[in-house]
Amino acid sequence: MNTISFNAMKKWKRIPANIQQRIINNVFCSNCKLTTIINYIIEDSDNGVLLKGECKKCGKEVTRLIEDV
Repeated sequence: MNTISFNAMKKWKRIPANIQQRIINNVFCSNCKLTTIINYIIEDSDNGVLLKGECKKCGKEVTRLIEDV
């Protein structure tokens, strides 16, 4: 995990660890459908936090938005 901004990390850390893990393991890949995100970065967004990384199954780029963090 890498962080793009301090603000993004603050938002991400507000989420309990068990919920973070559920989010990481519940990402949509257009190729594999439900997957786990790996090698991801955390970016700040006006709508919350963005996780950008790769699908654990096929390596395709995936993104997960966590709103209102």
